[in-house]
Amino acid sequence: MSLRAKAPEEVKISKPKFMISGEAKVGKTMFALQFPKPYFIDTEGGAVLPQYTDALKKSGGKYLGKPESQDFSIIIEQVKELSTTKHEFKTLILDSFTWLYLLEAAAAEESGGSEYGRDKKEANKPTRQLIRALEKLDMTVIIVCHSKDKWEKVGKERINTGSTFDGWEKLSYVYDLWIEILRGGKTMIVKGSRMAPFPEGSTYPATYEKFSELYGRDILEKESTPIVFANHAQLTQMEQLIEVLNISQEAQDKVLKSFNADNFEELTEEEMQKCIEGLQKKIKNLTTDTKNGVKNEKNSKTA
Repeated sequence: MSLRAKAPEEVKISKPKFMISGEAKVGKTMFALQFPKPYFIDTEGGAVLPQYTDALKKSGGKYLGKPESQDFSIIIEQVKELSTTKHEFKTLILDSFTWLYLLEAAAAEESGGSEYGRDKKEANKPTRQLIRALEKLDMTVIIVCHSKDKWEKVGKERINTGSTFDGWEKLSYVYDLWIEILRGGKTMIVKGSRMAPFPEGSTYPATYEKFSELYGRDILEKESTPIVFANHAQLTQMEQLIEVLNISQEAQDKVLKSFNADNFEELTEEEMQKCIEGLQKKIKNLTTDTKNGVKNEKNSKTA
């Protein structure tokens, strides 16, 4: 097998996807609503209050409220719709993810109990599906979480070491930026970052003006570009290639994992074409090897 690594390339900076946390009524929502043209998924039902409706109008946004906003399947469907259609929105806000996650865990606990963390494991499944859908979305994504005390074991004791976010614990690994809005709502602190403009531990005014200055206003305010998922013809061709080459499910899953997808329908048209071309190349190589084998056998007999 040949080595597949490529030389590093300059990557075009995409719109940010990040998480914000903070105590109740600290200003998380108002900070998020400063971002341009938000599609606001309101899981807690607070967007009907005057200060939020005014902020939505000012930023040119719209909101999705209860009960639709508390249904993972509807939210994922909405994200996919935003990914594939032309629209005016530039920012997607999920406020709060914590409440959505806890509702899902509560429903799972009611039906199957919470032993061995079964409720959280069930809530993690649609969470992962949502994260995959958000990855393909050409919009700024803001995931709002509640904060909670962080406890760590030091020796034989558990001590409070500050604050963290409440929700799926892997969110801090998924996103390159985690910001906490401090009490008073005027300051944000970078709790976790892989972004150079936002060094971990740094503090800034909790405003869109400051965020856009650091990240790039032109990126944040750029029109979103719809993506095109794999079409029917491509899916049919992929099925045929898999059958001809007798590709195992394990090998298929490995390919899908490289694209962070559960099935081939989740691949974009471009991603699917890469897969098809790779399999076509494999067939060509097998055909060439077979022809060479026959030719060598004839030469051997002649000799």
